[in-house]
Amino acid sequence: MKRIIFSAALMAALGLSSCSDQFLEDKQNFDNVTSEVYNDYAGASGRVLDLYWWILPDPNSDANWKYPCTGKADGISKSTEEYSGFGLFVNPQAELSVLGSNKVPDYFHNQSNNIRESVWGRIRNCNDVIAGISGSSLTEEQKNELLGQAYFLRAWCYYSMVKWYGGVPIVTKVQDPVESSFVPRSTTKACIEFICNDLDIAADMLRAKTTNGGWNGDNYGRVTTASAMALKGRVLLLWASPLFNRANDESRWAAAYEYIKESIKDINACGNHLYTTGNNINGSDFAKMFTVIQNPEMVFGTLHNMKQDDDTKKNNNWERFIRPKNTTGQGLEASAMFVDMFPMKDGKRPRGLNTYKKLNESEDEANIKDYPFMNRDPRFYRTFAMPGFRWAYTGDPVPADAFNPSYNSGKDYVLWNYVWYADPEDVNDPESGNAYGADNLLKNRKGVYVRKRSNDGDISEPLYSFNATYDNGGFAYSAAPWMEIRYAEVLLNYAEAACGAGHMGEAVEQLKLIRQRVGYSGDCGLQENLSTDQAACMSAVLYERQIELAYEGKRFDDLRRWMLFDGGTDKVDGAPASWTLTGWGGNTCTWLGFTELNKNQRRDNMEFRLNDTKYGVGGTTGDTDSDPLLKAGVERPKGIDFRKEISDEEGNQLTQLQEFYNEHFVRKEKKGDAYATNKDPLYIKFLPRYYFLGFSQSALNNCKGIEQCIGWEDSNNGGSNGTFDPLAE
Repeated sequence: MKRIIFSAALMAALGLSSCSDQFLEDKQNFDNVTSEVYNDYAGASGRVLDLYWWILPDPNSDANWKYPCTGKADGISKSTEEYSGFGLFVNPQAELSVLGSNKVPDYFHNQSNNIRESVWGRIRNCNDVIAGISGSSLTEEQKNELLGQAYFLRAWCYYSMVKWYGGVPIVTKVQDPVESSFVPRSTTKACIEFICNDLDIAADMLRAKTTNGGWNGDNYGRVTTASAMALKGRVLLLWASPLFNRANDESRWAAAYEYIKESIKDINACGNHLYTTGNNINGSDFAKMFTVIQNPEMVFGTLHNMKQDDDTKKNNNWERFIRPKNTTGQGLEASAMFVDMFPMKDGKRPRGLNTYKKLNESEDEANIKDYPFMNRDPRFYRTFAMPGFRWAYTGDPVPADAFNPSYNSGKDYVLWNYVWYADPEDVNDPESGNAYGADNLLKNRKGVYVRKRSNDGDISEPLYSFNATYDNGGFAYSAAPWMEIRYAEVLLNYAEAACGAGHMGEAVEQLKLIRQRVGYSGDCGLQENLSTDQAACMSAVLYERQIELAYEGKRFDDLRRWMLFDGGTDKVDGAPASWTLTGWGGNTCTWLGFTELNKNQRRDNMEFRLNDTKYGVGGTTGDTDSDPLLKAGVERPKGIDFRKEISDEEGNQLTQLQEFYNEHFVRKEKKGDAYATNKDPLYIKFLPRYYFLGFSQSALNNCKGIEQCIGWEDSNNGGSNGTFDPLAE
């Protein structure tokens, strides 16, 4: 993977530095690369590596036109159950529009004056590479190896637009950026076929190189036949989903099912399978896979390194995003809605969960309202962290702040993020921000931390360097990989397509494989009727997707695909009758037993407050005298140690922590989503036209003649309703 990570440096070394800073200097050849470069394998390979450099997903960025959502608390993830705070698409007080003040995001065009900082500039580069290598004097083997990668990357660029807009222009040749080069939008069906064709070409061309275990050595991390086939499976599933398949055309489900099922053997041949070690404890395999660099779970993703200063560095900042402030991180806060949704240890939905109602409730009567950690699915403990959870790392945070707890230089770190108030008037005010967190967290505390994808010191060696004097925090220069498509998603796509095609038994088998990896056995907590009840089976698949892929940037796409904000019942102005959902009983939410998110729902947070009848108020500084619990001489337990079974000869760790909570803490609801100015709560509001985005005014201005999507203002036509129908074939 060094060649992919270091592609910018390699390009310079190959004498192709003009592909970066002076990319637009030559007005006739806009990337300043002549066709001769493609006759040399090193030069042609350098051009492919340059595509990787600009097109690979970036987990450090908020979701935008060039990068998919990767689980950060960005506008897309905050439009799901995972985070609170009214993200981009669900704010009831900020309707997106083309001409208004709250602009619709531009995932179609972006910058027009910089080819690299442009959606279509990247596609242009792919087309240049494809044409250049195809017409070169390279051997057939060399051509296949390089072209397969370029075709995949072009398909990825198109998929990243089509999922938002439906049909877009299909451009397969290098064009001059002039008005006469205009290409109209193709139908969505034509775009889906085009993407799938590119992926078929990629899979075939890469088969000889990659179906014998995949790339190795410095080439590890390049796309493979498995990457192409897995992405095609995702694309076919999108095409079969209610968003694009309003009448539930069963042939689309059959096509997705047959393809994905057949693809599994080639994906396995590329060396991909579920990551397991044979020593799973409390879901440790599930946690560890995110910090394994050469990992069979990764079907398509981005590798990183720990380099610090030169132009070859490519670091992953996730560890810094999620670690608590007293470890020099920043911290991401999970919504109480999502914490409460996680299954119980028996694999069933928690009692009283008012969604996924076609799935059986757990028989476990644990009080997860006050003690959310009791008897949950093993992935719960690897996804969240709350007071009393061990969360080891390697590094000394004290130089950054003398009040930070060392915990043996992080090796024995236990999160204690309970809070107290300095003013009694704040105690019962859900809007008060005047709570102070223990262990020097103070105002930087989070109620429940996101822990998913962490480089947990108890299960993996650090892939990061730690320097507490570093300006942006101690966790720096991480080499943790980002998995955009991992093998578990392949199995989940298989399960969903199988269920949609009527093969529910096969769907259940895939769910079992995923649950077995984290420690389930037997029926894995899956109810008997899933093999015979299609709606219940599909509900189970979507629930499993939500849990397994949490904080990986996949949830919003699933909510859109299945129209789970309103069940597909709300209407878009100007939409034809073909937009009416007639499959799934006319309401996907009712059919699934899922409570639509537009139905008076909001995401608040939770925190654990010291019992004020015992401890009263506390101080506002990082010293131990500010903490009423420690000031009272209470000894905190050593924390849940996930290296050991939850229940062992020393007793049940969860029960012991519950007893401590019961004596000292109170769960407090904390404002997440906004309130109105009169203090009334506001609720999620996703407008039906958001299922298909409209082009921004900037994109329309730069693409005269392009059709706007139905339901959105067309600034090229006086603000009238758009005319493009993403569902028309």
